[in-house]
Amino acid sequence: MKRDYDNLARPEVRALTPYASARALADAAGILLNANENPFSFDDRHLNRYPDPQPADLRERLATLYGVRDEQLLITRGSDEGIDLLVRVFCAAGESVLVMPPCFGMYALSARVQGARVVEAPLVETRGGFEAPNDLAELAGACKLAFLCSPNNPTGSVLAADTVESVCAAMDGRGLVVVDEAYVEFQAAPSFTTRLDALPNLVVLRTLSKAHALAGCRLGTVIADPGVIALLRRIIAPYPLPTPTVEAALTALQPEALARQHEQLAVLAEQKARLVEALGTLDWVRDLWPGEANFVLVRVPDARRLLDDAAAAGIRLRNQSAQRGLEECVRITIGTPAETDALIDFLRRWRA
Repeated sequence: MKRDYDNLARPEVRALTPYASARALADAAGILLNANENPFSFDDRHLNRYPDPQPADLRERLATLYGVRDEQLLITRGSDEGIDLLVRVFCAAGESVLVMPPCFGMYALSARVQGARVVEAPLVETRGGFEAPNDLAELAGACKLAFLCSPNNPTGSVLAADTVESVCAAMDGRGLVVVDEAYVEFQAAPSFTTRLDALPNLVVLRTLSKAHALAGCRLGTVIADPGVIALLRRIIAPYPLPTPTVEAALTALQPEALARQHEQLAVLAEQKARLVEALGTLDWVRDLWPGEANFVLVRVPDARRLLDDAAAAGIRLRNQSAQRGLEECVRITIGTPAETDALIDFLRRWRA
């Protein structure tokens, strides 16, 4: 059944006439005198020309990579822009956005900038990790957007498929369920992109920053029903994708680069196993959550001192103590074999 996503969007967004850039109105062929560009280029990359707002070849490769149709894609400047667009399109001031702390801070920040009310459904700490609260679907039912991060940052926990399905059912016709899958390549379960046709109000965020080693390129993807994508395109910046970013992404999605990426993921998995084993031998580690991402989370006696001492040794860790329920917790990203050697050596010498 076709959904009317226009009814979910803010009336201001529905009423506006989208800006049409010169490149959107005509391709970059012939004598280009329609975009007020400088006709001279300082190198062979032609950076004097505005880029295609949504390059067809990149859309095609991303659609193949994620197993979706290209009309379900919007390419953005990292997942951050996707989060911001979703909030701006669908949330008016005073409407509610659900988050599940501890989690990525941009969900709540984007909501508050828009004047939306943030509803928290805190993860429940268990002996084996973190789980969704029993009243998640009930809380989400009154919200316009629900941001679910899986694998979650910073806990590494993964949401069960039936949990996401129950939230989608509670918000059907009322709002959208956004699953942020920045770390999905590190988990065993399949992506929620496989559930898009069955769950029409589901939105999935993907990125090339983590598993594809392109954090500096700032390239993410919003994957959703074409009706949702059409609404987001109404307010996205005219030229969101710099030419060098597109070129780097196309290179990273070539078969040989993807094969190398799989090899690198295997190396990271080995280094994570080494780190988890080493942490398990340290009596000052109070809690350890390996999770399913390229990091681990630990609780220690003094997180601030651990970070300071690690920094003095040339190692940067991330304090998560300000996050709800994560007092004295530290997130440790998985590095190269040499970096893991140095980290384990430091941890074994450190005394709480």
